[in-house]
Amino acid sequence: MAQKKTNKTKLQKNWLNRREFVRFAEYMAAGGAQFWSGYIGFAVLDKILGVSFWPAKALAFIIGASVNFFLERYWVFAQKRTTTRDLSESAEKFYFLMFINFVLDLAIVGGLREIGISPYIGQFVSAGFFTVFNFVLFKIWVFSKKRKSQKTKKRK
Repeated sequence: MAQKKTNKTKLQKNWLNRREFVRFAEYMAAGGAQFWSGYIGFAVLDKILGVSFWPAKALAFIIGASVNFFLERYWVFAQKRTTTRDLSESAEKFYFLMFINFVLDLAIVGGLREIGISPYIGQFVSAGFFTVFNFVLFKIWVFSKKRKSQKTKKRK
């Protein structure tokens, strides 16, 4: 009996590791969608529409963050059946974190621009900085699954 329990525990751990690997791969794809939609948005605003650097960077960041929220919420962290309150709560957390990211992104890209590095290169540097940082915060804070209390579990 103890051997079966140990094997089951190993299978559960392997499944969790596999699931987390898949989730991280999905997160990277969603992050890529954020990066490229923001990057292309910045290029269009900058080169085609002639918008100055700071407003173009801000608008591009909002575009990318909105694409990312949708993908993270409904695909990566699979919050499909939730209440309006849950949606509002995760959106508030997400956009608060994105505001912090935005300020840091402006510092990174703008700072690199000041020392002669193109903002197009700076965006790659900034994206690398946020990759692990955001995955952890999305998982444990923004899109965390609420655990049912012991009382709720006993009632069912």
